[in-house]
Amino acid sequence: MTQATVTEDAPFTIASRIAAIEVSEILRIGQKAAAAKKAGRPVIVLGAGEPDFDTPDNVKAAAIAAIHGGQTKYTALDGTAELKAAIAAKFKRDNGLDYAPNEIITGAGAKQILHNAFLATLNEGDEVILAAPYWTSYVDIVGIAGGTPVTVKCNEENGFRLDAADLEAAITPKTRWLLLNSPSNPSGAAYSAAQLRPILDVLLRHPHVWLMCDDIYEHLLYDGAEFVTGAQLEPRLKNRTLTINGVSKAYAMTGWRLGYGAGPKSLIGAMAVVQSQSTSNPCSVSQAAAIEALNGPQEVLAERRAAFQRRRDIVVERLNAIDGITCRKPEGAFYTFASCAGIIGRKTPDGVTIDSDSAFCKYLLDTVDLAVVPGSCFDLAPYFRISYAASEADLIEACDRIARACKALT
Repeated sequence: MTQATVTEDAPFTIASRIAAIEVSEILRIGQKAAAAKKAGRPVIVLGAGEPDFDTPDNVKAAAIAAIHGGQTKYTALDGTAELKAAIAAKFKRDNGLDYAPNEIITGAGAKQILHNAFLATLNEGDEVILAAPYWTSYVDIVGIAGGTPVTVKCNEENGFRLDAADLEAAITPKTRWLLLNSPSNPSGAAYSAAQLRPILDVLLRHPHVWLMCDDIYEHLLYDGAEFVTGAQLEPRLKNRTLTINGVSKAYAMTGWRLGYGAGPKSLIGAMAVVQSQSTSNPCSVSQAAAIEALNGPQEVLAERRAAFQRRRDIVVERLNAIDGITCRKPEGAFYTFASCAGIIGRKTPDGVTIDSDSAFCKYLLDTVDLAVVPGSCFDLAPYFRISYAASEADLIEACDRIARACKALT
């Protein structure tokens, strides 16, 4: 009998498209904070990008009714006709925009809409302009799709908003998209019509560049500010604009995973092809819940916006009272993006020099059990992001801990 030859398995090799991508530092911070909390430490985590409120009762009731009504089967891959009608009505009501059903797509969160769009449109080396600070996932989604992210720094002096001249300078023949998020994660910066107008004028001069508007924080604007989006302000750009939104932030439905986008039917059709070979339709029950969220009573939006504004004001006031920290008042979302430049170079009681925003955030977690996110995660340092989607008591305690930690530095 001949003995079979045993060979060793070949080592695992990762695909080149994700070889340079790691789990985000935000997740690592969250995991470290969770471990500390499990060990019994009184950790306050202000890193999560989700409302602490519950999904409205009428939305939950609609989902339960959908389950009992047998709405648990496959739907059209890009969303039910009823949901598309609700989305079209929302765009008309809130933004003065008209979209037909074949100009709307729904997916498993706004993040999937972003994935669909970039996979459907980017060839190797196509460029996407990102205004920094930006949500961490943008750059990696672009990279996975074969594109090249082009970062344009947005200074605090300009309210963390993109300067039109800087945008103009960043555009090349390879530029395919400008991705704009207003109100912004992480800075909370938002564009008024007057501030957005110069950006749109640049795009009018470059007809090969398309506009992607991530409007997920649309309903979280403060101090009476009015929301405006690109296709609404400049109709001449509507045929090369993808407007992305969802129910996760406004209606506290992060776990329901339901986002949507609207744009020219050729783009939406290509995005549907991508989705057809990944998830197909978003969850049928989540679609039923989203219909109720969009069509049902909207009073909850104003109530929660007022609560977030109170929290913002508490955090901004308390941070600005701390030596070495400055914090501008954000226009929207539920984040502050404070500078810790005045802390850099100081030493901890153990003699360790705080040499970066990441080091400062590590110091806060290690010494006062507070988890926040360094600005370097969002490609702009030295800052740190606080999510004030938390109770007022926790926010006050968190700011007291920061003050205590900073006072201990020399």
